[in-house]
Amino acid sequence: MAHFAKINSDNIVVTVHVVDNSKLLGEDGIESEANGIAHLERHGAESGFSWKQTSYNTKGGVHRLGGTPFRKNYAGIGYTYDAARDAFISSKVYPSWILNEDTCQWDAPTAKPDDGEYYYWNEDTTQWKTPPAKPDDGKHYCWNEDTESWDEVGEDEWKE
Repeated sequence: MAHFAKINSDNIVVTVHVVDNSKLLGEDGIESEANGIAHLERHGAESGFSWKQTSYNTKGGVHRLGGTPFRKNYAGIGYTYDAARDAFISSKVYPSWILNEDTCQWDAPTAKPDDGEYYYWNEDTTQWKTPPAKPDDGKHYCWNEDTESWDEVGEDEWKE
C-alpha cells in the first residue's frame, strides 16, 4: 500500500491517505507518485490541497526495509512539508533542540546517554535526566515528564 500526505496551503499535513499500489501503475507497469495523485484527485480529493507520497517505513532518511526512503520521514498529521528539503518534519520537540539536516529530525543539543538506562529530557537544564526510583508500595505508577514525578495510575489505566 502507498501512502499520500494531504498538505494544506501552509504546508501542514492534514491527513494521510492509503492508496493501493496498483493505482500507481502506469501503462509501462512502473509505479509513479503522479499516478497516485491523479487517482486521489479523480476520487473526490478536495481542491486547495497538494499531495506528496510518503513512506510508512521511512524515518530519518532511512527506509527500514532497505527500500527507497521518501522525504526523510513518514508524514504525520501536523508535520510540515519542507519543499526546499523535500522532507516531512515534525513539530519542534523542545526550544533548545536543533534540526538535523541529514535526517530532518530534531536532535537534543547533547546526545542521550546510551547505557541502557531510561532518560528524559529536562528543557530547563538542557540535560538528560534519569527519574528517581519508582515507589515500591505495590501500586502502579507512570513517569510524568512534565511534573518530573511518578503519578499513580488505576488498574484500568495500567498497561504493562
